[in-house]
Amino acid sequence: MSIKLVAVSAAAALISGLALAQGVPEVKVQATRVINTAISAKTVGRTSSGVPIKEITLSYGVSAEGLDLSTNTGATAFEQRVKDAAEQACKDISHQYPDATPGDAQCAKTAADAAMPRVHELVAAAEKTRLATK
Repeated sequence: MSIKLVAVSAAAALISGLALAQGVPEVKVQATRVINTAISAKTVGRTSSGVPIKEITLSYGVSAEGLDLSTNTGATAFEQRVKDAAEQACKDISHQYPDATPGDAQCAKTAADAAMPRVHELVAAAEKTRLATK
């Protein structure tokens, strides 16, 4: 009898910072999926039959290196880098844990959406700096 995983919406937390060595803005994209296994991971609950529900998280740093965030082209390219990283992180999790929930598409959307406020902050700061130097 297979045990049905409890549907838990994935939470993707944004941890951001600046790359200190290069001074290049970076956003950390964090993908989170839920699995039903005995591996070492954060337990987030139990199924009705008592099987632990584990949460797996994978993070990728996304650099703005080579982009001018004060331009529409640079900002759009940075957003795409974040979306691509979120998609890759979710695919990497599902490669090892094919039964993880939610699916790749929802996982990637959640992770990218969580990272976008920091992306928009960095873009706004770059635009402000550009305007101040004119």
